[in-house]
Amino acid sequence: MKSKIVKILMLLVISLTTFSCSEDEVLEPSLEVTPITLQGTWKLAELNGEQLPEDFYIYIEFDRKGNFEMNQKHDSMYPRYITGTYSVEKDGHYGYVLSGKYDYENGDWNNEYIVTDLMQSGSMVWTVKEGTEVSKYVRVDKVPDEIVEEAKVDADEE
Repeated sequence: MKSKIVKILMLLVISLTTFSCSEDEVLEPSLEVTPITLQGTWKLAELNGEQLPEDFYIYIEFDRKGNFEMNQKHDSMYPRYITGTYSVEKDGHYGYVLSGKYDYENGDWNNEYIVTDLMQSGSMVWTVKEGTEVSKYVRVDKVPDEIVEEAKVDADEE
C-alpha cells in the first residue's frame, strides 16, 4: 500500500514538474505612443481581424516632427499619395489618441484613433475612437517602390 502511495506521489511530482517547466509566455510591454515611437513606416496588416483583400493597402510614414506621408489604395480604384500632419494626445479615459489633418486644406482625418499595443517588435493597433473598426499595423522598412511609382504615375495624370 505504501508503495502505491509513493508511486502515485512520484507520478504527481513528475507531472507537475513537467507541466510547470513549459515555456512561459513572455508578455512584451507596450511602448508609450509618441512621435518618436511612431516614427517610421507602417503597413496596414489586418482590418477587424481579417487579412486585407488583394490590391488594398495603406502605408503610412510618420516623422518625429508630426508629419505623415501616406500611400493608400482602399477607398478608390486608384492609388493615392497623401501628406499632412498628425498629433498624439494622452487622454485620461482613452489612452493615446492619434488624429491628423491633410495638407492643402483637405480637412481632418475622418476618425480619431486610440492607439494600443505599440510594441518594440513592430506592431500597433488602432481602434476608431467613436466606432468599432480595429486596424493592426506592422512596421516595415519602406514603402515598396512599385507602390510609390504607381501613386506617382497617377499624380502625373491629374
